[in-house]
Amino acid sequence: MDDELKERLEAASKACDTSVFWHPVRTPAEVLRAVADAADELGVDEWDVYAEQGAVARVEAEVAGLLGKPAAALFPSGIMAQQAALRVWCDRSGSKRVALPDLSHLLKHEDDGPRRLHGFEFDHLTTGSATATADDLRRLSPGLGAALIELPLRDGGCLLPSWEDLTALSEAARELGVPLHADGARIWESQPYWDRPLSEIAALVDSMYVSFYKGLEGLAGAALAGPEDVIEEARTWRRRMGGTLFHLTPYAVSALAGLKDRLPRMPEYAAWARSLAAELGERGLRVKPEPPHTNTFLVYADGSRDEVMERKVVFMEREKIEPCGGWYPSEVPGIVMTEVAAHDAALAHDPKQVATWIAEIVLG
Repeated sequence: MDDELKERLEAASKACDTSVFWHPVRTPAEVLRAVADAADELGVDEWDVYAEQGAVARVEAEVAGLLGKPAAALFPSGIMAQQAALRVWCDRSGSKRVALPDLSHLLKHEDDGPRRLHGFEFDHLTTGSATATADDLRRLSPGLGAALIELPLRDGGCLLPSWEDLTALSEAARELGVPLHADGARIWESQPYWDRPLSEIAALVDSMYVSFYKGLEGLAGAALAGPEDVIEEARTWRRRMGGTLFHLTPYAVSALAGLKDRLPRMPEYAAWARSLAAELGERGLRVKPEPPHTNTFLVYADGSRDEVMERKVVFMEREKIEPCGGWYPSEVPGIVMTEVAAHDAALAHDPKQVATWIAEIVLG
């Protein structure tokens, strides 16, 4: 995409009155005012000090309760939370070998940090767009320090395993004595797929990380939940990695607001996404997975990225609506792809109309 098209795209995006995917755009002042209002509404009247007391203790207790785990700790980032969890499990196991998908966030988006900082050695639990099974874990050689599953597998189109496969994997991990950790960055969005309580899902793993800024639209931050002694050791690693900030209250308040306001809406987001996927299929576009497992999925179509993005800019300049994100070349030449994620902004639009807009942009 040339510089001129990039500049037009940026200008058109700023001029749009509304967007369909992700969260509605708000200014920093609007977001911070909303956090202040949430603090009043939630009755938060004291600061935490180095992640002790106040809203931090409150959100940790709420997450632990939702997931049915004895304890939880707030972290400023999911990257830090997961590396801390794996470090604790591996130190206890006496092995730095971690089994995980080759599409895992740790391998794709963390600049080799887990290996450089902690010395982890990675075995591929799965390769490509596939969810892990008990057989995948059993085929690996003995001596694993931990295993990680991503629920859902984001870079695979937010794929989720069947409940039967997830249960069997959990049983295999316990049989083999391998601590099983879940990357639950989007576990809130995944729960409607299985239609089971979050605590029943989390009971299948030894520890789980959850994110607050994705579906819950928090400022930032994450939590790690698991056994009390494991979480206490993870807090030590949080300090060692510089994550025990003087105040984490703003992140905790926005997380509490998200759990109150947006967690109950996850089934609506997923249902909207399934409706959109069906409408896109009727217009000749391909989606993955079909039907979507969560509120997020991938869309594929024949075409050239530059041509599709040119039509998107023209549409935005004319309609003052941003109907989709960016389009990129897929692994198959001549096919472009994008990711769509339904949240509050999407629910303000008719899936049929949005599918018509996307088809116009992609198919011309």
